[in-house]
Amino acid sequence: MPASTPHARRVTHHYFLVMLAVGMSGGLLGPALPHLAAMTGSTMGQISVLFTARALGNMLGSLLSGRLVDRFPGHRVVAAMLLLMATGLVLVPFSQGLAMLTGVVFLLGLAEVSANAGSNTLLLWAHGKDSPPWISALHFCFGLGNTLVPLVLVAVLALTGHFAWAFWAVALYALLLLWPLAHLESPRAPAAREDDAPRPPADAWRLGLFLFMFGLYVGMEITFAGWVTAYATLRGMPGEEAAMLATLFWLALSVGRLLAIPLLRRFSPWWVLGGCLALGLASALALQLDWLPLGAVSLLFGLAASAIFPTLFGLSNQLMAMSGRTTGMIFLAAGSGAMAVPSLTGPLLEGLGTRSFPLLLMALVGLLAVALFALRARVARTAGGRSVSASEGS
Repeated sequence: MPASTPHARRVTHHYFLVMLAVGMSGGLLGPALPHLAAMTGSTMGQISVLFTARALGNMLGSLLSGRLVDRFPGHRVVAAMLLLMATGLVLVPFSQGLAMLTGVVFLLGLAEVSANAGSNTLLLWAHGKDSPPWISALHFCFGLGNTLVPLVLVAVLALTGHFAWAFWAVALYALLLLWPLAHLESPRAPAAREDDAPRPPADAWRLGLFLFMFGLYVGMEITFAGWVTAYATLRGMPGEEAAMLATLFWLALSVGRLLAIPLLRRFSPWWVLGGCLALGLASALALQLDWLPLGAVSLLFGLAASAIFPTLFGLSNQLMAMSGRTTGMIFLAAGSGAMAVPSLTGPLLEGLGTRSFPLLLMALVGLLAVALFALRARVARTAGGRSVSASEGS
């Protein structure tokens, strides 16, 4: 399947719909948490085990999905994961015990990340070197699903008075995607294609740098979104206003991924990543020095973070031969970062005070910049790096 053919664009539109479903499924847990706690008779402390269960499911799914996509037709793998995800969504309201609900959420985490990683891998295979703008659009759809699903829950509660219908509505939407997806030809791995220029295999250093950057970025994203409200509250901001900061961050993140689509068509991924990191560093510095209101900082940091993951993902496809296994490792690194990096913030805020939060953000952005510089230097020393540099000048 040649890159960006009409068929490639058609299957990509189905991946957009899949990512919308994955985003909606993933976004349900937070808003529904009080209802799930009441259903199982759990305290908020006890019900938080669901987040750990989902994270562990994500990590296992990251490893599983890559091997499945490499061995079987990709659309069948994604369809199977959508079916598993829909089954889990249907079962959630029937899981009256916390142990059973934890097991169901673990399966949901596995299915969600498998459909996510599978769609990303297949899109890379469908568009080849032209994938970065499509990847940004794909991740916008994921964010859109996260944004829409609280509205679905509110509407369901107003109409039926029971949260279960929100889970069942998302399950029905996921099931509607199975038939068209299963009847479209799956993109083939780059090794089986003749239209793309050959790319070098993923050497250990290059792959290691990518994995480090993906883990660091996702950890930074979750750290800001998860802790900015607590940081603002500690700074004396009223709770209602502080709660809006995370919303502003996610809104800017979604808008930024739309803006990144034309930028990635015009500029190289290196320039886009450099611009994002420069804006992120400036935003964190403004937070440290109180140059801007917290709302403005949230918007700017969301814009800075918006294009990093999809651009890195597209760049990895340009610089390495990407297999399902490699994509699975990337999502595993992302999940590990999401668990590890935010855990630093609480002890820092407790031990060093609120000024430690912007310093942590600056350190994370700085480490990303150093890793990007090291990756660029590594690529420049290879034949692949020379070809990428040449393509940037065209």
